[in-house]
Amino acid sequence: MKPISQRFLTIYAGVLTTVFAATVLSGFAMAPRKLSLDELDVQRINVREPDGTLRLVISDAANAPGIFIKGKEYPHPDRKAAGMIFYNDEGSENGGLIFGGEKDKDGTRESHGHLSFDAYEQDQTMALDSHQEKDGRYTKLQFNDYPDYSILEQIQLMDAVRQLPEDQRQARIKAFYDEHGSATRRMVLARNTDGSVQLAMNDLQGHPRIVMKVDKDGAPSLQMLDSNGKVTDEMVPRH
Repeated sequence: MKPISQRFLTIYAGVLTTVFAATVLSGFAMAPRKLSLDELDVQRINVREPDGTLRLVISDAANAPGIFIKGKEYPHPDRKAAGMIFYNDEGSENGGLIFGGEKDKDGTRESHGHLSFDAYEQDQTMALDSHQEKDGRYTKLQFNDYPDYSILEQIQLMDAVRQLPEDQRQARIKAFYDEHGSATRRMVLARNTDGSVQLAMNDLQGHPRIVMKVDKDGAPSLQMLDSNGKVTDEMVPRH
């Protein structure tokens, strides 16, 4: 009878395991689709569409994402901040909000915040920045134009020239931008590190053409410039 008893126990254990697995799996299948919590501690949250397309990442600095283009991730050269990164309907980066700050060992205080919105498969067309550094603090709202090519081409270029000697690397990068074009700063509204504030408007080539400024001492000015940066007209207060 002993062999029969062992066989029975084996079958019995197998039945219990099957029942337990079925119960657990059915419990997961029937789990509520909504979850209510008072508090949640996480290092990263990925928000996705039903088909898996990534639409938003909220993360700490250690788990910050790279650059996503159509769902594929590429290394980011310097993203080391906590924040939120937005993605478009195709799973490509579309802007973000990052922030941080600390006091260095030497007592220097640093703080930064950045909110931006990107062109299609390109970089920031509008950016709001606030920085506090050892040289002072500045805040600016900037508008940029970008040429009509995917930033993926730039990412692939930087990867291809990474191991080249510096002079060759710079020559390849310059040739790329000469052929494809680069970002053009069109308008900046800023509070500068020297305490002045200004509004600068540039032409399609990025040359400043109108600059309105109030210096730290309160002196206002309005300058108009040609494409070479020469002041062609200027308005200053009468004394």
